[in-house]
Amino acid sequence: MEGSLARLKLDRIDLYQLHRIDPNVPFEETLEFLQGVQEEGLVKHIGLSEVSVEDIEKAEEYVEIVSVQNKYSHDYRKWESVLEYCEETGKAFIPWNPINAGNMSNMNKVEKLAAKLGVSTQQLALAWLLYHSPNNLLIPGTSSVAHLEENMAAEKIQLTEDILEELESE
Repeated sequence: MEGSLARLKLDRIDLYQLHRIDPNVPFEETLEFLQGVQEEGLVKHIGLSEVSVEDIEKAEEYVEIVSVQNKYSHDYRKWESVLEYCEETGKAFIPWNPINAGNMSNMNKVEKLAAKLGVSTQQLALAWLLYHSPNNLLIPGTSSVAHLEENMAAEKIQLTEDILEELESE
C-alpha cells in the first residue's frame, strides 16, 4: 500500500476499489488487510468489484463497503441482485462495460436506436444506466474533453416508454 501511495504522491487513497477477489488468497486475509490499512488511515473508503451480495455481506463484517463495480448493461444483468442490494443499502454501483460490446446482436440494436435518436451508442447505453437506477455511478473512459462532454450529454437523453420497449425487445 505504501508503494501505491508513494507512486500516487498521496498520504491516503480516498476510495480503494478491490478489483478482484484473489482466489489464491483467503478472502478473510484480504479483508483483514483492508481493515488494517483503513484503520491506519491509508485508505478512507473501500469498494469491491465482481462480487455477489454474499461477498459484500462477508466484507462488511470487516469494513464498510461504499461501492461495487460489476459488469452490467441493459442486456447483461447477471448482477441485478447486487444493484438492488446497493440501492437498498445506499452504496454506489459502478457498471463496467455499459454497452456489452461483445454482444453483436445487441450492439446492432443499440446502434440503430441511437442513430434514430441522433445520439451515440455510448450515450444511449449510459442514458439507460442513469434511468435504470439512481445508484449507478458512471465512470466512462475517455481520452479527450470532447468525448467527456459527449458522455456527460447522456444525462439529457429522454428515454420514453417506446424507446425502453425497443431496447428490451429481442
